[in-house]
Amino acid sequence: MKQSRLQTIVRNSACYALVAPTFALLAVFCLVPFVWAFAASFYRYEIGGEATWIGIANYQEYLSDPTLLPSFYNMFILTFIGVVITIVFPLGTAKLIFSLSSEKARYIYRILFLIPIVVPGVAVMMIWGGMIYSDSGLVNETLRLIGQEDLTRGWLSNPDTVLYAVSCIGFPFASGVNILIYYAGLASIPDSVHEAAQLDGATGFRKFMLIDVPLVLSQIKLMVILTIIGGVQGFQGMFILTRGGPGFRSMVPGLWMYFNAFSFQRMGYACAIGVFLFVIILALTIVNLKYFKSSEDLQAAK
Repeated sequence: MKQSRLQTIVRNSACYALVAPTFALLAVFCLVPFVWAFAASFYRYEIGGEATWIGIANYQEYLSDPTLLPSFYNMFILTFIGVVITIVFPLGTAKLIFSLSSEKARYIYRILFLIPIVVPGVAVMMIWGGMIYSDSGLVNETLRLIGQEDLTRGWLSNPDTVLYAVSCIGFPFASGVNILIYYAGLASIPDSVHEAAQLDGATGFRKFMLIDVPLVLSQIKLMVILTIIGGVQGFQGMFILTRGGPGFRSMVPGLWMYFNAFSFQRMGYACAIGVFLFVIILALTIVNLKYFKSSEDLQAAK
């Protein structure tokens, strides 16, 4: 008995030793910066300068910041559009690929949709900004070609169109990774479910909505969480294309945090914005996990 217990302890210790380096790296590069940022949010200091304790003054200042409401409105619009796009287009594309009769064709299409991910996101943004949305870009030249020159404009410099122009980047929104996630969910549906649906007369779009979508809710839930997190903390597109302009019409909290940290040298204030965003992401994730039921949750409830 003692020898068996000793062997168990040794085996468990070996497992812990294998994962210890991963946890150490996570602690150094993820947990420590988070704790440091939370502590720094209570100080006023510049990078390399002396820190001064000011308590919750940074948080109070941010709540009265003139960029607060515009940036959160922009973030909400972009995140909402991003969630809708992430659910509709990749899922529809995955269903079309899954419906192909040839396994070889399905494999080829999955590969083809994965190829664009090798292009860096920064390059994609610059292509859209310089070749599609510029004055002589694809959109304006197409409008001139069809005789609708009155509709041409600076899509990224016009306050009325900048948010929607940024939202359309990536069209037709068939991201390879998202498609694979949904495809895996569709492939995990048992054949017996499809056969029963055919016997009940559920085919085409009706079958997709009543059978397929409920059974891939776990994948949809994952994609919604990831999209919300990316929408709340993301700012790369705005930084590359608009710098928050014109005015504050495309400003988002993440970009304002970046400007305060590295342009205005207000690291303590930027950390307060970061903590504020963390709380929002945590709250939205909890709401999503609690109220957005996955397919496993629905089956357990039955």
